[in-house]
Amino acid sequence: MKIAAFQMQSVLGDIEANLRKIEAAAERAAAQGAKLLVAPELALTGYGAGDRFPSLASPRDGAGPQGVSEIARRNGLAIVAGFAEADGSTVYNSALLTDGRGQTSIYRKSHLYGPYERQWFCPEDPKAVLAVVEGVKLGLLICYDVEFPENVRRLAKAGVDLVVVPTALPTGWSGQFIAEHMIRVRAFENQVFVAYINHCGQDENFSYAGLSRIAAPDGSLLAEAPANDEALIFAKIDPPAFEKSRSENTYLSDLC
Repeated sequence: MKIAAFQMQSVLGDIEANLRKIEAAAERAAAQGAKLLVAPELALTGYGAGDRFPSLASPRDGAGPQGVSEIARRNGLAIVAGFAEADGSTVYNSALLTDGRGQTSIYRKSHLYGPYERQWFCPEDPKAVLAVVEGVKLGLLICYDVEFPENVRRLAKAGVDLVVVPTALPTGWSGQFIAEHMIRVRAFENQVFVAYINHCGQDENFSYAGLSRIAAPDGSLLAEAPANDEALIFAKIDPPAFEKSRSENTYLSDLC
């Protein structure tokens, strides 16, 4: 399966503008044969929306998620995109997966990063949220979640081929290390594909590292985006192509 990843500069607080950006990326992705498009963490609102999150938050069947579903349906691919999810008076940092044809999954971030996220969002208990797209089994995480190895291992033990991670990684040395090294290690130590898709540019609160990456089970990079600009990158997710790596690096079967 061919996937596309949209390293995006969200328009802060403007869900309609961000849906238009995602639709343009979906059209390009579909034209090149992609069956899955991944957008960043909180792509619909912008990560830096801050005190606007309570008013921007949407239920899972609200206008923002429905807009993503319609884009997926029109373009014949599945989409993963981050949004602020309202469940009653509680707001979650969530990722939606939809194919526009009835398959919908929602993952809520379990590990909130720093006082900023903890001010606006409620954490969810860690869990495996799974979906199948074009025969590829995938699991969802969001940003900081991937930095805890047990979260990726949980999905690997559940049999996923691909871990999809919308993120909002800031600029700085630690962010660069995560993008350039940790993502490849998570892929290798679990023998899975990892798609780690970031914002770029800056908003009124944060500057983002870019550096989106798609890593293979052998730790190689299948695709990468630059630090500063929007980019649409592509990779082929072909689990049988990495059987040799899995046969030599038997971490999952050797767990005690």
